[in-house]
Amino acid sequence: MGEQAVTGAGGPDPAPERTPDAGGDDAAAATGGAPAGPTTAGPTTAGMAADGAPAATVEVPGAGMAADADGAGAPPERTADIVPGPGGVMTDEVGVVTGELTLRTEYADGQVTLRVQYRDADEWYAVTGGRVALPDPAGLDAVHGIAVALLHRPEG
Repeated sequence: MGEQAVTGAGGPDPAPERTPDAGGDDAAAATGGAPAGPTTAGPTTAGMAADGAPAATVEVPGAGMAADADGAGAPPERTADIVPGPGGVMTDEVGVVTGELTLRTEYADGQVTLRVQYRDADEWYAVTGGRVALPDPAGLDAVHGIAVALLHRPEG
């Protein structure tokens, strides 16, 4: 960027070079008021809630940082409504389930687990063979997308 002349309110002469004081004399001059008094520091992190209480943080494995938690540190998961083909989905607990289902892809402790439930039911069932190691939780969306593509067969 090039330099440019700054003129003051008093005339065409350039103002001396200085850094504006946003909370003091410069702010008062801009608004026509007196200089601002002492201010209190605002939140020092992006995780502050509207009521001023700090939000809970949760470690993000492999990311080298902490992220704001949506709840009480619940593991990440994805869900989708599916309709499996004529063979249904085999589960460890009850065998084959068919019809309108909800698929949940859960990530915890370096593992992805697939579970299904009858849509709007309370019980979840582990999909047989639906558990695999996933070292990076960033891959959860890809695994969930593949699981939905494999199990959602409304045309049969």
